[in-house]
Amino acid sequence: MPIISKFLGIIISMYWNDHSPPHFHAKYGEYEITVNIHTGVIEGRFPKRALRHVIEWYDFHKNELTENWEHCRKGEPLQPIEPLE
Repeated sequence: MPIISKFLGIIISMYWNDHSPPHFHAKYGEYEITVNIHTGVIEGRFPKRALRHVIEWYDFHKNELTENWEHCRKGEPLQPIEPLE
């Protein structure tokens, strides 16, 4: 599970050869969500404050997430993405 960013106790990752549609995983303690990169649709449960942070981070980094998804599909190394400050 390649980690591409960490902030405020939240871990953002992608898996090589993961299923479509393009998405990333976010973990916070025992909670986990997946976020569709193209639509922003969220599956799973997350505390409200942590979810707001993930959405804010996602809004800033859609292009980088799309590029990393393509790297995943090709089995290439992923590029780290700046954390939310």
